[in-house]
Amino acid sequence: MRRTGTTRRGALLAAGATAGGLLTACSGGDDDGADDPGSAAAVRAEKALRVRSTRTSRELLRQYDAVLELHPDQATRLTPLRDSVALHVTALSPPPPKKDESGKPKPSPSASASPSASPDGAPVGDVGGAGPRQFVPADPGKAVRELAAAERRSADAHAEALVHAPPELARLLASLAAAGAAHAYLLTKGSSS
Repeated sequence: MRRTGTTRRGALLAAGATAGGLLTACSGGDDDGADDPGSAAAVRAEKALRVRSTRTSRELLRQYDAVLELHPDQATRLTPLRDSVALHVTALSPPPPKKDESGKPKPSPSASASPSASPDGAPVGDVGGAGPRQFVPADPGKAVRELAAAERRSADAHAEALVHAPPELARLLASLAAAGAAHAYLLTKGSSS
């Protein structure tokens, strides 16, 4: 007899299809000169987008760490997902600065830009690890549900950001959005045993 309802495979396939659809939707061009990948405006825009997206994933990573610290009994379930999010942070980090002919780093065109505020103006809390979402419920089930909600928010943020990203970064953001959706599923319905 065949099961009905949502399965892990079905959720992952749906997330992949959604990411593919988002990639096709972001293939249109803007007339602001940011389409030229070598332009200073395009470089600054990509860097700012990477910083915001990295911040989103870093905040999610802090939430995983806080839950694992309070609920070490959830390590078997949460550590693989936490490690995946850590890889997302690494993949999103801006590439190292380009070097000139003498091997010295070139000055960044956006060195004066302040990446300290998120697009919506919410504080991030990088300093001292005291971010806005450091409270972890004492109930492990509730803590995991809050992680699932954080994964959904992170996936949504990556999906929204990819619309403004150059193709290579858009593909990465689509993958991260799909992974976040899969993580949220695994944290809720997928792992309920």
